[in-house]
Amino acid sequence: GHYRRPRCPLDHHLPDPPRLAPGGRGRGDDDPPRGKWQQVCSSANPLHVEIGTGNGFHFSHYAKVNPEISVVGFEIKYKTLVQSIARARRVGCTNARMVKADAKKLTDYFAEGEVEKLIIHFPDPWPKARHGANRLMHASFFREAFAVLKEGGTIEFKTDHKDYFKWATQQVSMSPLQMTFYTEDLHQSLAATSNYVTQFESLFLRKGQPIYHFTLVKPISQ
Repeated sequence: GHYRRPRCPLDHHLPDPPRLAPGGRGRGDDDPPRGKWQQVCSSANPLHVEIGTGNGFHFSHYAKVNPEISVVGFEIKYKTLVQSIARARRVGCTNARMVKADAKKLTDYFAEGEVEKLIIHFPDPWPKARHGANRLMHASFFREAFAVLKEGGTIEFKTDHKDYFKWATQQVSMSPLQMTFYTEDLHQSLAATSNYVTQFESLFLRKGQPIYHFTLVKPISQ
């Protein structure tokens, strides 16, 4: 059947968008701080990156409960970018930064081995065949991820879309990353207790729809 993404309510009153981090390439923007994230974050803490922060519920929660981590979020939509910033500021996060950019080409933004963890929750599944090239989770993206992850670094992926999940799993097999966990029903799996349920995720749970989830690792060389 026809797939429609559920809509999350947006805040009506958005603050002026403080720039928490350089915004990427383009006229008037700073150059991407590739290899310089310790300076951007004013910290030598491990770097975790969330791609597609949406309205920022997970982003702000993750930064708040992991003060020993530098958390960088990527978002291309202005309203949700501002929401992510506002939510992180509201809970007092000083370890969170945002970038307004597409993160498909991770090596434009991060040096080799600079990232400890990538978090990708509910990316647009682009369900129509003609839109397949727009999907994030291509084998080419996983090769980019492999380059920027440190050895032992991980990727956490969640989606509500079964076909996208199956397709992404096939793409992983064409990359040098290794799958360490796989479930077609996250909330009935061993990962359920440590999973943070976002507002977006709760929309699916109320419908009784399963959440698909896998984790990947960049192997430690022998």
